[in-house]
Amino acid sequence: MTSVTPPGINQQSVELAPSYRIPVVLLLMAIAAFLIQPWLSLPFGLLGLFLLLQTVLIRLRFTQTDLEVYRSDQCIRSFPYSDWQNWEIFWYPVPILFYFKEVKSIHFLPIIFDPQMLNTCLEQYCSFDKIKANQLK
Repeated sequence: MTSVTPPGINQQSVELAPSYRIPVVLLLMAIAAFLIQPWLSLPFGLLGLFLLLQTVLIRLRFTQTDLEVYRSDQCIRSFPYSDWQNWEIFWYPVPILFYFKEVKSIHFLPIIFDPQMLNTCLEQYCSFDKIKANQLK
């Protein structure tokens, strides 16, 4: 459960540390599949490499009002909690997918971040009680 907050960033925000579990597992599956059926390893390998690159480049930052998505040090998207209707982490024994629904759209993200810290931040910044209170406004 680590968080990284770069200098100059508001201490009220939390940046999630990367988690390389899913990309590494996919790459290991590609190696195993190559030994059994070489053509089958290609989709696993490509997806594993893609997610590995995304894990290195993409960061999620929870602020008091928004979930911000950064590529390197540039904010590429912001999702205000006031627009959220629901969120869920799928298959919690081994978390692989983070889902959240806004008023106008649905988003799915692979868990390429620390899953425990993601869950902690979701409960702290946009709990279901807060989401329901915003919907009643």
